[in-house]
Amino acid sequence: MPRPPRTSRWKLSNRGPEISRALRERGRQWPAPIRWLETVGSTNDFLKERSREGAAGWAVVVASRQTAARGRQGRAWLSPSGNLFLSLLLRPTLPAESAGLVPLAAGVAAAEAAAEWGVAVQLKWPNDLVVRGRKLGGVLVEASAGAEGLETVVVGVGMNLALDPADAPPALRGALTSVRAETGGEPGVPAAAAAVLDRLAVWYDALARDGPPLVLAAWRARSVPWWGRAVEARSGDAVLRGVARDLDPRGALILDLADGSRRAVFSGEVREVRLES
Repeated sequence: MPRPPRTSRWKLSNRGPEISRALRERGRQWPAPIRWLETVGSTNDFLKERSREGAAGWAVVVASRQTAARGRQGRAWLSPSGNLFLSLLLRPTLPAESAGLVPLAAGVAAAEAAAEWGVAVQLKWPNDLVVRGRKLGGVLVEASAGAEGLETVVVGVGMNLALDPADAPPALRGALTSVRAETGGEPGVPAAAAAVLDRLAVWYDALARDGPPLVLAAWRARSVPWWGRAVEARSGDAVLRGVARDLDPRGALILDLADGSRRAVFSGEVREVRLES
């Protein structure tokens, strides 16, 4: 079978060992290769391509800069150098009821890493990292399945470390923040990558060992405080408005609709709104 074409051009950096060293300083020996690329289209796409070529589980790619990064629903993601762009390959053996919680576990891991640098992150379902209503970063999880079920999961984490919101496009300046903007300093990409990877490993192990309840509780504890408030969930052309109640055991957002019914939402863009009386 012919090798699939590369999704983007990329250039390898020699800085990967800096992340491995930072992980060892945290007491963690990483079990798979860590690549640092100077530039790549998308770290998630790069790692999905490597997974098709047989890359080991827990393989990592970090990029100094992305040229075709994207967030939820394919939206472009601002990716200047000096910030964290990281993807992790998992070949999970999780039961089905736990596998769907990987995105929430990744959000908790990223929030805990940011807390080490003095940034109090809240989690906005399904995958945004926000500080005082402004976006610090996000998580993009992409899975592939075969005849025997789930085969690979690529966990992408993007986080603004050194970004100056004033340098963002005018439409985004009031919507973004960074570790430097919040604290006056930032940990640097190697230390940030190590912190996120370390916490990702912790929460993946917790999910494998204890199942969904622990992850769900940790996510709820860091959630934006919109329970009992009206929200709008938009996925493609479909729009639902209702009152946010909770997450169900699968990680879906539970909405109470105006007609008295209850709906589980599994993906989409969610924002708080004012319902008409």
